[in-house]
Amino acid sequence: MNIHEELIHRCRAGDQEAHFRLYKLYSKAMYNVGYRITGNEEDAEDVLQEAFVSAFKNLNNYRGDSSFGSWVKKIVINKAINLLKKRKWELMPENEEFDVPAEEPEQEYRPELQVETVRNAIMQLPDGYRSVLSMYLLEGYDHQEIAEIMGITESTSKSQLNRAKAKLRELLINKI
Repeated sequence: MNIHEELIHRCRAGDQEAHFRLYKLYSKAMYNVGYRITGNEEDAEDVLQEAFVSAFKNLNNYRGDSSFGSWVKKIVINKAINLLKKRKWELMPENEEFDVPAEEPEQEYRPELQVETVRNAIMQLPDGYRSVLSMYLLEGYDHQEIAEIMGITESTSKSQLNRAKAKLRELLINKI
């Protein structure tokens, strides 16, 4: 059941106030999703606006089999990925062979790593690394889903994640 079913129904009927209320309910969270992927405030704002324009234009295609938030989130992610593709982000070529390193064990808590320090380090990652890291760790997508969304292979997604983690460690070590 969608908790905003009445608002969605009113939006479909052309109620501008309902559009505004739905936008206000989801805009901050969707901006954050866009920002984590693009790493840029202006790009995140553009992605947010394009996603809501697209969502409202295609609201009749929303079937309600997932929450409205999940549906809009997919649109935001696709818009952000498309923006990064336009920027020709740096992903390793598909035909290059590589070994995917095993996951490293969790490190113990380090109080000197403040949230802002980690956030700033993530924003310094190359677009491809940051996108995969954000989608995997923060948005909860698995490698198969990331591969489908980004148009890459699962092994490239795994490689990008491992490289992102290594680069992030390097950036954080240099900050401390």
